[in-house]
Amino acid sequence: MTETAHAQDRGAAAEKASEVKEQAREQAQQVAGQARDRVREQVDQRSTQAGEQVRQQADDLRSVSQQLREQGKDGPAKITDQVADRADRVGSWLHDSDADRILGDVEDFARRNPWAVAAGGVVIGLLASRALKASSTRRFEERSSAGQLPVRTPSRPAPPVDQPLATAGAESRFERPASTLPPEGAL
Repeated sequence: MTETAHAQDRGAAAEKASEVKEQAREQAQQVAGQARDRVREQVDQRSTQAGEQVRQQADDLRSVSQQLREQGKDGPAKITDQVADRADRVGSWLHDSDADRILGDVEDFARRNPWAVAAGGVVIGLLASRALKASSTRRFEERSSAGQLPVRTPSRPAPPVDQPLATAGAESRFERPASTLPPEGAL
């Protein structure tokens, strides 16, 4: 083969590779668009369901408010009506909003109230860490009881056997070895 034929083969291969690359990019965009559409559809359905549930809760609160009025408790009834009205507005917003509107409203809120969003993130983080810690402890105990892991040892080591525990005075409730007690009059 001549040098010209090799150059033509390389050019054809590069062109074919470019076509394959373009087809792959188009398919990836199509898949991403389909996934985005499915997420939007799910958000729309879930927000509509949540809106209906919140509206039902608002109706229940109004029933409670009416019962409070019948019992002569106008103050709590008025507060319950206010909560019901706000719940009804939230329910209507959720029911009537689509995914784009919800995202836009959340973004607007975050721009107007960055500290509230940061505080909310901290609270969510703390709640998540507590939930993880609780579930971790439960899973550890389940595995320990099933014989998969050794039983958890205490976090504070026991005092050495050759040192007696202090048993007199205020220090006795701490059960510290006598060698670690402060000298008399040091406190």
